[in-house]
Amino acid sequence: MQSEIEKRLAAAPIVPLIGSDSPAEAVETAKALQAGGLTVIEVVLRSDAAQACMEAILAETDGLIVGAGTVLTIDQAKSVLDAGAQFIVCPGLVDEIVTHCFAEGVPVYPGTMTAGEVQRAYALGLRAVKFFPASLAGGVPMLKALGSVFGEMRFMPTGGVSAQNLGEFLGLPSVIACGGSWLTPKDAVAAGDYSQVTQLAREAVAIAQAAR
Repeated sequence: MQSEIEKRLAAAPIVPLIGSDSPAEAVETAKALQAGGLTVIEVVLRSDAAQACMEAILAETDGLIVGAGTVLTIDQAKSVLDAGAQFIVCPGLVDEIVTHCFAEGVPVYPGTMTAGEVQRAYALGLRAVKFFPASLAGGVPMLKALGSVFGEMRFMPTGGVSAQNLGEFLGLPSVIACGGSWLTPKDAVAAGDYSQVTQLAREAVAIAQAAR
């Protein structure tokens, strides 16, 4: 699965975030993103219905890689993996979650924001991590500094990434992809305007292609 995720991110290096209270809404949002060219999707665990949303997307779509984000505890990690999550994203670095995902053969992208955290992730065997919150943790200049020291490490900046700065982040050789919720605006999704989601996804893919 790791190699398949990397293959898809090489073509479209954006991971959109879906946060919804409605499985039906989440499915339509995922389909809209897929229509725009994005096929690696993170469902964030920020509501009681989040896992049900992830399960619905897995059951009712084809061709998507669907992971679970904002995973805070080992129990959450085990629960979403049992439910079919194909990768895990965390806001921070928890050794227990990383080692469990390794044991299960599931890609995991824990959050890092300092050289110490990146070095610990590297020592655990990770070669790709989330950089969060990207805009507050130093943005592009910080990633340039980290990339110069950790030559094998790849980063997924999330938090403050938008269409306006996406190209700047993706222009860094150490960045494997960017994550963001700007692709799934709450007002558009609530209004059922999934065409806007598709258009935002297409625009993001175009920005990525120009940056790479």
